Amino acid sequence: MAEEELKEEEKKKAEEQKEEAAGTVPEESGPEKKIEQKQEEEKEVEKEVEEIDEEEEEIELKDQVISIRRVTKVVKGGKNLSFSALAAVGNERGVVGLGKGKAREVPHAIAKAVENAKKNLVKVPLNGTTITHYIKGEAGGGLIVLRPASKGTGVIAGGAARVIMELAGIKDILTKSIRSNNPISVAHATMDGLSKLKNPDVVSKERNKPKEKIWH
Repeated sequence: MAEEELKEEEKKKAEEQKEEAAGTVPEESGPEKKIEQKQEEEKEVEKEVEEIDEEEEEIELKDQVISIRRVTKVVKGGKNLSFSALAAVGNERGVVGLGKGKAREVPHAIAKAVENAKKNLVKVPLNGTTITHYIKGEAGGGLIVLRPASKGTGVIAGGAARVIMELAGIKDILTKSIRSNNPISVAHATMDGLSKLKNPDVVSKERNKPKEKIWH
């Protein structure tokens, strides 16, 4: 009998110790949870600040008209005149966009083109004042070659390509338009080439190779 009583007492003590241990864990983890919650809140605040900064950068975008064309549509009652505008926007720090707008008045067509360009922004990887590597851009009948240039070369481009390069913040580059001279085709080909540019750091991480071996 005495042995059974001792065993029951030992069981009770073991259960009490487990309950005490279970009770102490939340008390210790409580402050840690509060610290984690504070850290998460701080991260959310930082994200909101970054989003606000991005919105402010979008407000700083500069716009420039590339071409304005008069469009005539023949209908049963006569002719309807309207204007088609092509515009580019950029912050001169590696972000550029191209857009097209159409309206019966020139100012409205330009405004639509600028709004459309802001929806089609492209991030261009830069190597100082030039692009990272040689690339070709093609769109419709337009074909353009973009080649990096040493500092001090300037923007060797004309028409639509020059406007886009300046808004993208590229100060030294060699370009050559090979096929169509249509400003719309040349502009879209230029944007195609800029959008295909790659960042050397990203490529080296993806391939797990040093940048010097990949990039020459």
